[in-house]
Amino acid sequence: RVKEVALLEGDFTLRSGKKSKYYFDKYLFETQPDILETMGAEIAKRIPAGTHRIAGPELGAVALAAAASLSSRLPFFIVRNAKKDYGTSKQIEGLLKAGESVVLVEDIITTGGQVVEAIKNISAAGAKVTKVIVALDRMEGGRENIEKEGVPVESVLTKADLGM
Repeated sequence: RVKEVALLEGDFTLRSGKKSKYYFDKYLFETQPDILETMGAEIAKRIPAGTHRIAGPELGAVALAAAASLSSRLPFFIVRNAKKDYGTSKQIEGLLKAGESVVLVEDIITTGGQVVEAIKNISAAGAKVTKVIVALDRMEGGRENIEKEGVPVESVLTKADLGM
């Protein structure tokens, strides 16, 4: 169903700067209640015991983190790409305590750059990312780049699972 609703074909430039003949529009699958609910449940099944919180980098992973939170009954927080320059000026939105164990949820990984930055921000706040769970891995080096940070990665789906 993810492939059916979210796969676009054409010429695309990805966040990483890479060029691609296909693009998975995360908003097309994350805004479908049946897919979001199922993906949240699949993510929740993969959360290790002892996890205190779920993290979702803005903007694409927020809905997935919320769905996984509802399914697992664990609280979640949002990791901003950059500190906002007004109000509380936080990079982490929601509650996160030093020493807590965190599972970071991501929508789609290509190179894993945004995930690596989010891991660094969570670590700077005194918590530890123990696992990354990604909805869809494009299998273009992201897993390896994230695992170089010492954090294991598990995918709900890969492009191979979708016959690509």
